[in-house]
Amino acid sequence: MSTPRILVIGTGDTKADELRFIENCIRQAGGQPISMDVSVLGEPLYKPDYDKHTVLAAAGHHLDKAIAGGDEMSAMTYMAEGAAALTRQLHAEGKIDAFIALGGTMGTDLALDVALALPLGVPKFVVSTIAYSHLLPPDRIATDLMMILWAGGLYGLNSICKAVLSQAAGAVVGAAKAVVVPAKARPVIGMSSLGKSCLAYMVDLKPELEKRGYELVVFHTTGMGGRALEALAAQKGFVAVMDFSLQELANFHNGSVVNSGPDRLENAGIAGIPQIVAPGAIDMIDMPAWQTPPSHLQARTYYAHNRLIGMVTADEETRREVARKIGAKLSTATAPVAFILPTRGIEQWDQKGEPFYDPAGLAAFVDEMGRSVAAPAELHAIDAHINDRAFVETALAILDRWVAAGIVPAGRPDATEAA
Repeated sequence: MSTPRILVIGTGDTKADELRFIENCIRQAGGQPISMDVSVLGEPLYKPDYDKHTVLAAAGHHLDKAIAGGDEMSAMTYMAEGAAALTRQLHAEGKIDAFIALGGTMGTDLALDVALALPLGVPKFVVSTIAYSHLLPPDRIATDLMMILWAGGLYGLNSICKAVLSQAAGAVVGAAKAVVVPAKARPVIGMSSLGKSCLAYMVDLKPELEKRGYELVVFHTTGMGGRALEALAAQKGFVAVMDFSLQELANFHNGSVVNSGPDRLENAGIAGIPQIVAPGAIDMIDMPAWQTPPSHLQARTYYAHNRLIGMVTADEETRREVARKIGAKLSTATAPVAFILPTRGIEQWDQKGEPFYDPAGLAAFVDEMGRSVAAPAELHAIDAHINDRAFVETALAILDRWVAAGIVPAGRPDATEAA
């Protein structure tokens, strides 16, 4: 793409200098800026390509309605709806190739909605005073969102601010020029896992699925990985989901920030995508290793995986609660569901001699899980560990049966992915 068209979003009444600087940097980097003003009360000192009236109209709103709410939050909520709708429309019409937004908490709130309105592969860049903050809930973050901290930019241009804005402009132009949009020559299967040291099934499943003509996409379930899986499932990006690592669900239930939002294990079912599910690593509650564990968990076995993430074991009642939540989520699915329950263990470190070995806790979970999976969902209890070959064979047998029945589209063994 020789001259990518970059949508530049911001409040032109308060950040005109910064937005015009970004646009100039985009031109210097070889892109074409297209401006969208999302101001509410004031007017920008320049004529944007898409003014606030056009933005609001895209969602069926008008300025009087936005102002009538009497507060900035309600007004910007209307504006966010319009910005997301208009951006989606512009992309569908082939008029933009990427977007960059600038803002504090209010502008970032709007920008997150815009990013979620666009599919994977469309570059999305947000310059924000709260980049990387825990104020950003996982379910608001688009799968391929890029962010940079708007350092020193609260009020007016300066040398520090210019360094950040110019990097952001260059990054979004470069991304738009270089991106390889997913081709999907073969049907895609989404899978969750937690790294080979904890959950090893993907090592054997990947070649088997590729042999059958599928492309396997594996998501690392440390919070944002599960969020990406859910987002792509909601967009119907998979022909089937093998959701075998669910500890993000357990994390959310226990108040850990290492989670994927409240809708974990829901979007594939809502979208009508067949699911093969297993309870990988639900016995662990993850947390930042640089924080002291909450008082109610300090008596549990703790293991620091590295300087970023650590985990404690869940007690028996917590595991039963998680089992019931899994069953409840599966019951809402609108497509076939099969649940594989390995009765000998659900992650590498829960085996005898390992730090999380807890046969009573495992037995409690297996008991509750066996009662929580209800028809029409299938329950497949196997006398094996989740990392055993028997688990892989069970998953493949279910998939093959569903393919034969027309539930999952057949793979394309002869297709090759575009380079």
